Amino acid sequence: MVGPMRRTPLYESHLELGARMVDFAGYEMPLHYQGGINQEHLAVRHDVGLFDVSHMGEIRVLGPQATEFLRFATLNDPAKLRHGRGQYSMLPNDRGGLVDDLFVYRFGDEEYLVVSNAANTAAVLMQLKALAADYDVHVVDESDSWALLALQGPGAPLLLSRLVDEDVGAIKRNGTLSVRLSGVPVLLSRTGYTGEDGFEVFVHPNDAVALWALLVGEGAVPCGLGARDTLRLEAGFPLFGHELGPDTNPLCTPFGWVVKDKAFFGREAMWDRPCDRRLVGLRLLQRGIPRAGYRVLSGGEAVGEVTSGGLSPLTRDAIAFAWVNADLAAPGTELAVEIRGQSVAASVVEPPFYKA
Repeated sequence: MVGPMRRTPLYESHLELGARMVDFAGYEMPLHYQGGINQEHLAVRHDVGLFDVSHMGEIRVLGPQATEFLRFATLNDPAKLRHGRGQYSMLPNDRGGLVDDLFVYRFGDEEYLVVSNAANTAAVLMQLKALAADYDVHVVDESDSWALLALQGPGAPLLLSRLVDEDVGAIKRNGTLSVRLSGVPVLLSRTGYTGEDGFEVFVHPNDAVALWALLVGEGAVPCGLGARDTLRLEAGFPLFGHELGPDTNPLCTPFGWVVKDKAFFGREAMWDRPCDRRLVGLRLLQRGIPRAGYRVLSGGEAVGEVTSGGLSPLTRDAIAFAWVNADLAAPGTELAVEIRGQSVAASVVEPPFYKA
């Protein structure tokens, strides 16, 4: 039996702003507000938008062997992180695929914070706890202890600078800083999922509503999951369940740089899986909108499948990620996407489709 959907602390705030709410990973989340997805997308590209991403999971890893443990459990190398900095990473499974993609922050020699996708938090927690049995570490689910807001866009640093005494411009990409934001204690992280400058703001759930109202009052445009998806696609970022999944070998994707040459869980299985297909970017050369599940063609024969696609609100180009046969993955290769029974010409391109 499926239980009731969960709500973030900002649920009522979204309703007051006229959000269209949808089910996402078991949460009632805003798809968009009254202005629509394109308006929200362009607000982030040109000024500043605000997202509720409190559905994301937060897992604390503590102990004398925390670094050694996460070096084995994740694909990137947390040992290279300075205190107060983070890195994009992935959690491998035992068959050469993935449990989730993650962000890992290091706050000390014995303290890390792992941020997971909402739909995968339980699986991430289960795997980390299982692997932790061989290490002197504690794995603690803190997901209910945090709300998370994402302030994104070129105007984000200026907006924040009006609300804090510290120089937020001094925070480097993937860096963090604990500050008081108009008196509210928060952790700022110069990270995001949009391809723009911006910050993710970790805050106690009890302070989330007031902080959201403050940032909106200062000019941040409320943005929903629809714009979050179009922005990440333009920026060439993967979405778990689309570009990445339990059977995805990351070495066959543009994100293989995450896999560092070290011992890690499932390494042999990953190295033994050949890249018969590769994940590529596509740009359509004719009118049409590619969608997930559409077939990719070469010479009229199916050679792959679109994983994410749409019309870029910024450039108006039709863009997509797709898995294609490895011998057709070189940039410039001419392919086609089958859209409503019609073959629409496309070209392989290297993501990102947009860069700030």
